[in-house]
Amino acid sequence: MTKLSYQLYSARNFQPYSVIFEKLGKSGYAEVEGFGGIYADLDDAGLKSLRADLDRNGLTMASGHFSPDFLDGEVQKSLNIAKTLGMDSIYAPHLAADQRPTDGAGWLAFGKRLQEMSKPYKDAGYEFGWHNHDFEFVKLADGSLPIERIFEGAPDISWEADIAWVIRGGADPFAWIEKLGSRITAVHVKDIAPAGENKDEDGWADVGHGKVEWAKLMTALRATRAKHFVVEHDNPKDIDRNISRSIASFKTY
Repeated sequence: MTKLSYQLYSARNFQPYSVIFEKLGKSGYAEVEGFGGIYADLDDAGLKSLRADLDRNGLTMASGHFSPDFLDGEVQKSLNIAKTLGMDSIYAPHLAADQRPTDGAGWLAFGKRLQEMSKPYKDAGYEFGWHNHDFEFVKLADGSLPIERIFEGAPDISWEADIAWVIRGGADPFAWIEKLGSRITAVHVKDIAPAGENKDEDGWADVGHGKVEWAKLMTALRATRAKHFVVEHDNPKDIDRNISRSIASFKTY
């Protein structure tokens, strides 16, 4: 069976993480994916303590999210975090709305920035890529899409494909897996509730309990280079339910 990871952002409202790690380990997850809020402000002792806590529960923080500004401005700190926690993959995950380019040229320039940003991380042996949301699939005035311009400007970075956000952006995930499959090195495994349901969870669902065709998608995704499959739910109201139901569903794919 494919190893399953869990994006710790899903559990940000259910602290402490030490309890979450225990739940994940007992449920059968092998990996977790971190984000800046967990480790950006930790000193060496804090990072080593976090690593020990993961080790105790049989978990590896194989991948991590770092903001573009942090990756640009804190290269050595980012590399130290990744090394200490045992990562093999680094992904820039997001641009705030007020930082997003408004035209194709701007997104191309951002892609070029990511390409340049990736160099010290790739030189150190890390996979480096971009993680999408929905806004990359909204057409620009010139008819192009931000996702196209980003990867045009950054020919050597990979893609952590958040399939549910592709769908929420109005795009066909199968078409994009076919188009950019050679770029995919990690996948966010997330589900979308049927229209009108789970409003108190921002319309997301536990994996296998929504409308995303994960059984078919996994067939397509296993033909890519994806090595990390990361369960995520942006706003679960019951973390135990999300952890247990998502891995139970994933085991059937």
